[in-house]
Amino acid sequence: MTFAENGTQYGSPLGPPSAFTGNGSHLSAVPNDFDALFDDPDEQWQDRALCAQTDPEAFFPEKGGSTREAKRICHGCEVKAECLEYALGNDERFGIWGGLSERERRRLKRGIV
Repeated sequence: MTFAENGTQYGSPLGPPSAFTGNGSHLSAVPNDFDALFDDPDEQWQDRALCAQTDPEAFFPEKGGSTREAKRICHGCEVKAECLEYALGNDERFGIWGGLSERERRRLKRGIV
């Protein structure tokens, strides 16, 4: 038995249990993909969105400004449906989301489109 300075008794002459193994690798209860634990699966689509790779001003035109360029980009985007679903579910009031303007999303919600 080995004793620490404070009188704690250890069963090993090496002292208290360590987070390191004998070969220098670190033991951990945290998985290697630690950052993935904090990724919201419902928002991973945003990383694949074409708008994330373009000028954001196209998606938030001034009142009366053209939405044509943003809608053209949305048309070819693989996550258009997820984007629109997000906008409708989170009541996004500004910008082009899923290829629709705020007015078009309001109409869709009311069942007019």
